[in-house]
Amino acid sequence: MIVKIGDAVFGSGDLPIISGPCSVEPGYVEHAEAAALAGADVLRGCVFKPRSGPDRFQGMGADAIPLLDKARARTGLPIIAEPLDGSDIDLLKSHVDAFLIGARSMRNARLLLAAGEAGLPVVLKRSFAATYDEWIGSADYIRSAGNPNVILCERGIRTFITETRNTLDIAAVPVLRTKTDLPIIVDPSHAAGRSDWVLPLALAGVAVGADGLIVESHPVPGESWTDCDQAIDTAALGHLVVTARRMRQLSGSLDPVAA
Repeated sequence: MIVKIGDAVFGSGDLPIISGPCSVEPGYVEHAEAAALAGADVLRGCVFKPRSGPDRFQGMGADAIPLLDKARARTGLPIIAEPLDGSDIDLLKSHVDAFLIGARSMRNARLLLAAGEAGLPVVLKRSFAATYDEWIGSADYIRSAGNPNVILCERGIRTFITETRNTLDIAAVPVLRTKTDLPIIVDPSHAAGRSDWVLPLALAGVAVGADGLIVESHPVPGESWTDCDQAIDTAALGHLVVTARRMRQLSGSLDPVAA
């Protein structure tokens, strides 16, 4: 199945890359331009952030909407943003091109239905403790609302490993190929938790046939308001884009029938 976010096509054999800072900050327009120049196809534009504690930055909220509009106009790229409830969907839907349902919200049936009803493509991240069938079940909520345009995103699960932020379940890509026709992308940033491990995990995702990547980037990662340790800089993003697409060309289709 093919799902489009703007001109980016997921599931066609191409390797679209979603990138940008973890959250929208006052310098977001410049951050977006840097990601676009590095080769990103879709921009991260999250204005609401579900954080681990209430004392952490929760996102700029509605104040960030003009920045989204300006970034989209400047770069010509589509934007993806994360709603946390139905009111966020109403606020965002005229300013973004797709919704991102984060890992914490994967089981929120009302949010899934509302996202489906809004009609925009949806990237659905896997909860860190969800089975494959539970993840697909959440996607079915979105599809049941009349929206078939769902992309699954593997971002790591919780295990006894503590060196990485999460454990990237690389088997998810080939296993899900046997269970669903939905495109599957990989988020190496949240799996790694640190910038120097993002590239190898991204390439691992490409090697097993991921339909795209979502990578956190920032011109000056140390100044990022959220998740600065896992953000890569603009030069590293450009290198990742080139390297990942070369690997896709070398590996070709991993369809067992084609092999």
